Amino acid sequence: MDLGGTWRAAVADEQLRRAFAEPRLGDDAWEPIEVPGHWRSTPAFAGTDGPVLHRRRFEADAPLDGERAWLVLDGLFYQGDVWLDGAYLGDTEGYFVRHTFEVTDALRDRHEHLLAVEVTCGRPADRTAKRNLTGVFQHWDCLDPDWNPGGIWRPVRLETTGPVRARSLRVICREATEASAVVAFRAEVDSDAIRTVTLRTRIGGHEETVERPVASGPNVVEWTATVANPALWWPRALGDQPLHDVTVAVEVDGRASHTIERRIGLRSLQWKRWTLSVNGERLFLKGANHGPTRMALAEATPDELVRDVDLAVGTGLDLLRIHAHVTRRELYDRADEVGLLLWQDMPLQWGYARGVRKQAVRQAAAAVDLLGHHPSVAVWCGHNEPFGLDLAPGFEIDRSVAVRFALQQQLPTWNKTVLDRSIKRGLEKADPSRPVIPHSGVLPHAGSGGTDSHLYFGWYHGHERDLPGFARAFPRMVRFVSEFGAQAVPPTDGFVESERWPDLDWERLAHTHGLQPALMDRNVGPADGFGSYEAWKEATQRYQSTVLKHHVETLRRLKYSPAGGFAQFSFGDAHPAITWAVLDHERVPKPGWEALRDACAPVIVVCERPPATVAPGDALALDVHVVNDLRTAVDGEVTATVSWTGGSHDWKWAGAVDADSVARVGTIQLVVPDEPGALGIDLELRSAETTATNRYEAVVSSLTEPPN
Repeated sequence: MDLGGTWRAAVADEQLRRAFAEPRLGDDAWEPIEVPGHWRSTPAFAGTDGPVLHRRRFEADAPLDGERAWLVLDGLFYQGDVWLDGAYLGDTEGYFVRHTFEVTDALRDRHEHLLAVEVTCGRPADRTAKRNLTGVFQHWDCLDPDWNPGGIWRPVRLETTGPVRARSLRVICREATEASAVVAFRAEVDSDAIRTVTLRTRIGGHEETVERPVASGPNVVEWTATVANPALWWPRALGDQPLHDVTVAVEVDGRASHTIERRIGLRSLQWKRWTLSVNGERLFLKGANHGPTRMALAEATPDELVRDVDLAVGTGLDLLRIHAHVTRRELYDRADEVGLLLWQDMPLQWGYARGVRKQAVRQAAAAVDLLGHHPSVAVWCGHNEPFGLDLAPGFEIDRSVAVRFALQQQLPTWNKTVLDRSIKRGLEKADPSRPVIPHSGVLPHAGSGGTDSHLYFGWYHGHERDLPGFARAFPRMVRFVSEFGAQAVPPTDGFVESERWPDLDWERLAHTHGLQPALMDRNVGPADGFGSYEAWKEATQRYQSTVLKHHVETLRRLKYSPAGGFAQFSFGDAHPAITWAVLDHERVPKPGWEALRDACAPVIVVCERPPATVAPGDALALDVHVVNDLRTAVDGEVTATVSWTGGSHDWKWAGAVDADSVARVGTIQLVVPDEPGALGIDLELRSAETTATNRYEAVVSSLTEPPN
């Protein structure tokens, strides 16, 4: 029985919370609220941080003899206390965690019932030591900081089973080859008496049964099933995505007491030197960070969640990093279907209090229960940037911020050293089949070689041209760059109120919509230096495109030596905002999306980037490379044309580029002519398999003007 729909709700106070669970209390004057949903989507609660009391009356028949009844809550944001007919059932914590309560006796006592839930999602008092494990939803510079995600945001229902129920089921493909695949199962089985149960497991056309003794109450049961000659699941760049329906039936005396279904892909993973191999085939990961599809995640439609996956595939990506949150099932299902790999973060972002460690480990196991069967989930990550910094919206990195950041990177901290190691151990214990990263964005420090890198050249630090030199000096830092990019104004920009230019509400744009004005001024140019809003907007978009194009090309040229991949920041906005996303909140692409798509094509031809300004007589020597991500060799011809005012010169090279490789095909050697103006470099690769083009530009300075 689905218990969603219109409930009644009221903001909690001390008197009301003592009485609200009693069936005799009238609630006609309470506000209607939709479940699933977020309470702030109801106008009466749009400004509250709760707690909010929820009530729903319903009728239900008593379970039949031999049946048990269960109340199932798929997700409360963030904590809940649950009553039925005035009796306390228990508490919940973890916004994505499913909670189940037995209600057999209550449903047999009466026909009419009252379900009452107090939902709490308090605003963090100290954002350097948060207690709610809500990740980006309560602390992120890409969401409205005044938003509160609280509510009963996932379905609520009644279920009936026989005398034994599987409260949870974990399904993990432990190993897979062309000869066989081993699938591991772990269930928490709740029995009403001591007995022996039969676990009947079907994986596609394969069936196995095992028997296990169970005690009265909860029992943990583990077993495996082996599938001979499996059809392997592959990422989209490597092969097909066959999926298999998995059914686990808990049988008592020959009858199914409870049946659970999952869908799985059979594949193996290996992570070595920051390079992922699937079924023994290595893959350079071209990826992007993905926040919530919508800030009010419950209100994202299934089509919107599917669309985000399809847009990632259409961009040429192999990977989405689910950035510091757990999203909805529809996105994971679609990723399974189309072969898009997922880097799954736990919902931890920046600093947390010491008291959350045990809860974080419990939620790590719950995440494996929820997502472990999805073949698309390729990497677990425990914590994004585990640093206790609370920066105001629109912040600028000054000396004090830089010093605090550096100290927390290099010195032991509770978050980085204790909490994250505990989460990593919990994930590895629950799922030994996948690579686990304790945290993201941690530099090498005493006792650790560091993890993946967040390199915001051209935004938070340095110049956008600095990445190639940095990579040569510190190759360890580009093993996997999981964040880089620049902010840009979106196409859907009504919230900006451009008619006010140049007197935009800069404070509101910074606080609510993510803009970092000081950094935008530093990197793109002061806003008051542009003659119109459209000129400023276009400049921000052009700059983002430049950063993405050249960062991606640099990292792809370093494929496997040492880079194992990248994930630009970020893919799509969750609400109206000026951020690093390449798709706005309506999924209208910025020019940066086109730059990312072109740079992520399976085969690209690139050259070393010329200086922005060159002088007559300068000698240029620019290596030309072809990057081939195809599983077949590319045999063709590369043409390079350098053109300037009044002249041009061509170079041609021919030959084969091996599958899944990078090849230097030649060098452009040129003495810059004495012709001031634009100098363009056009590259073209032609082969039977593909065609690729690229362009670079520089300016030849006048003899009377010093170069910039």
